[in-house]
Amino acid sequence: MPLPKLPTKPGTLLSPQEYPKAEKGKSVKPVMTLVESTPPPIEDTPPQARARTTEKAPAAKTRAAKPKAVETLVKSGAGRTADRQGVTKLFVLDTNVLMHDPTSLFRFEEHDVYLPMMTLEELDNHKKGMSEVARNARQVSRSLDALVAGVAEHEIETGIPLAKLGNKDAKGRLFFQTTLQNIELPEGLPQGKADNQILGVVRALEAQYPGRPVVLVSKDINMRIKARAMGLPAEEYLNDHVLEDTDLLYSGIVQLPDDFWNKHAKGMESWQENKHGTGYTFYRVTGPVVPSLLVNQFVFLEPNNGEASFYGQVKQINGKTAVLQTLRDYTHGKNGVWGVTARNREQNFALNLLMNPECDFVTLLGQAGTGKTLLALAAGLAQVLETKLYNEIIVTRVTVPVGEDIGFLPGTEEEKMSPWMGAFDDNLEVLNKSDNDAGEWGRAATQDLIRSRIKIKSLNFMRGRTFVNKFLIIDEAQNLTPKQMKTLVTRAGPGTKIICLGNIAQIDTPYLTEGSSGLTYVVDRFKGWSHSGHVTLARGERSRLADHASDVL
Repeated sequence: MPLPKLPTKPGTLLSPQEYPKAEKGKSVKPVMTLVESTPPPIEDTPPQARARTTEKAPAAKTRAAKPKAVETLVKSGAGRTADRQGVTKLFVLDTNVLMHDPTSLFRFEEHDVYLPMMTLEELDNHKKGMSEVARNARQVSRSLDALVAGVAEHEIETGIPLAKLGNKDAKGRLFFQTTLQNIELPEGLPQGKADNQILGVVRALEAQYPGRPVVLVSKDINMRIKARAMGLPAEEYLNDHVLEDTDLLYSGIVQLPDDFWNKHAKGMESWQENKHGTGYTFYRVTGPVVPSLLVNQFVFLEPNNGEASFYGQVKQINGKTAVLQTLRDYTHGKNGVWGVTARNREQNFALNLLMNPECDFVTLLGQAGTGKTLLALAAGLAQVLETKLYNEIIVTRVTVPVGEDIGFLPGTEEEKMSPWMGAFDDNLEVLNKSDNDAGEWGRAATQDLIRSRIKIKSLNFMRGRTFVNKFLIIDEAQNLTPKQMKTLVTRAGPGTKIICLGNIAQIDTPYLTEGSSGLTYVVDRFKGWSHSGHVTLARGERSRLADHASDVL
């Protein structure tokens, strides 16, 4: 049987039509020989299923429809064309993607991954040290070593299967830059810079494989802008994003429609129970709104016709039937927590979560001045010193400065952490002022007692610890990565309650965004669990000056 005519241009792929046809009863392997000594071509077989690679995070299961505008902005033109045609892409990874997510090699489904030599060089430069970036660089190096192990030199050029280490979702192959390509950059761009070298590799790959979509993936905004200016397709790595649009983030609160009772009261059951010294009313309702609710979600109905408002919490869901429980009214002075009462609807919801011993994990989001820290601290003091439900309060936060770092701090761990805990000192001052009858000496004694039950810990020493019967408050949790958040939450032993506070609009950690923050990650993953709850606090209660400033500045 005659062999197909080989392409005369070095590095050109054979088209599927040029492969030899198999005679009846015989199997013939496609010939992939190329003229001259060039790197073997990368397979270009249409996938069975269209892929969503960097554009989609597997964890983002939101009930609302995903806005198409976001998707259009994220994808490059070459990526959208390849998706329409059902063609696999070749993704060239920038170093910052690997150092941000060490598992990013295996996140591209059936697409191929290409690593330029400059990426490996930069990984080598960043592997030293104890920072998160250095640890990630070392982990990537170990993964690459495991992939290359046992592979012959000539097989590296044909690509290493990414599923080799057990990652079944990664159906593509890994390619290294094995030959020195002819890199031509526009005049004026310095040749020696690493970013420009990677851009040159992308341009050379486009010329080498003209029928193959080649896309640069980078977390560096300037790198993507330069690539677009050079006419090269570039995309951001978004696989670590929990949500593409933070407006879709679970708020923990839903307003019921005005005709809720008319549509759901048929066959409704109601009963009363006494829990933790408080009487609650339960309603079992059935109707069309129920499937859209989640366990521990707060519901409210405030009719305009003068009827009584309803505030409740979803306790159970079974198909189209749900059990709703009324709340304890913390806006009333008799139900004050350590002298603090709720000033609005959301704060009332938050105190119901914080004071519920069956709720082990609470997340509170909100802008500055919404009362997150004050509510958490008041609930902690009430349950540590009054009801003795927990042994002590442990407070921790990420030590990321807003401005320039002031250098090393003297003293013990608690003394080093004290400058970072100014917010808790301010709130303790507010909570201590409530007792006017005790006098100066009594207030000082109370303050010493409270101080003895509050421990301030650094995040750096949390690995391997277990907290038993503790009230753990994680402040400024938006600055944590998902990996750090997992490390903290898994410290919880029996009887421990964890409260995460934060504002995703104030992220100080480099390379973290609202979509990839650890706080967004846990809010999305814990929603609907029967022992966790979340509330987004909406209204600021700090002062009229602070409220006006947040609106106009």
